Amino acid sequence: MVATNVAEKYVTLSHGRTRYLEAGTGHPTILLHGVGFTGGADNFFLNMGPLSSKLRVIAPDFVGWGLGDRLDLEYSFAYLVDFVRELQDALGLESSHIVGHSMGGWVASLFAYESPNRVDKLVLVASGGAATRTLASMTTFQPPSREALLKGLKDRVNAPGIDFEALADREYAKAQIPGAVEAYQRVLNHMNNGITRARYNTLRRMPLIKAPTLVIWGRQDSTNALELGEKTHELIKGSKMVVLDCEHYIPTERPDEFNKALLDFLD
Repeated sequence: MVATNVAEKYVTLSHGRTRYLEAGTGHPTILLHGVGFTGGADNFFLNMGPLSSKLRVIAPDFVGWGLGDRLDLEYSFAYLVDFVRELQDALGLESSHIVGHSMGGWVASLFAYESPNRVDKLVLVASGGAATRTLASMTTFQPPSREALLKGLKDRVNAPGIDFEALADREYAKAQIPGAVEAYQRVLNHMNNGITRARYNTLRRMPLIKAPTLVIWGRQDSTNALELGEKTHELIKGSKMVVLDCEHYIPTERPDEFNKALLDFLD
């Protein structure tokens, strides 16, 4: 289940170095992770191997996350969306499939709206952006303890043979990176702003998305309710929808079903 053929790489962009994971040699497919403080390319550790059997999968740490360089200024959706374009440019990709989970889906929706010629197929996984409300986990953020990280991993990762202690160590190490808390708080300041959330809401953009689109949602999602997924499916013309019996963290809660849905749609 856990990929062994994944290479860790770095590329230099305008903000500095960005870390990304890569596997496979098929059609380029960029995986965009969610907003969690210790999130990053590693969020897709149960997906990279299976997907790479038919696709060239590339999972970056967003600017502001993970092991790459950070910006010493306020973040914005404009930066996050352009980060995807700049990554494509740096890797020599005129276009690619774009897969976004949660916040990554929010950025992916904006990206597909702004740069339709750069998206071959789009997959929105429990994506954000349709609701204007903020989440308590974002407005009351406190750096997590290792114990809290371990509990969260056990709640959202469902696969055999997982070394949860090692995963918790990895995530806790990310939380200790100098400047990580300050950078993450700057990201949250932008995303929690009501004007920002209204301005970058995805609902008005969805009917203008041209890429063939797959919407994947968890039936029990308490972060982005299923009705938001159904609205997304309704507004993106010709989109397909897959609903799985799980919560919000679909790539790790239902990795086998998630991987199959992506391969069926993208390959």
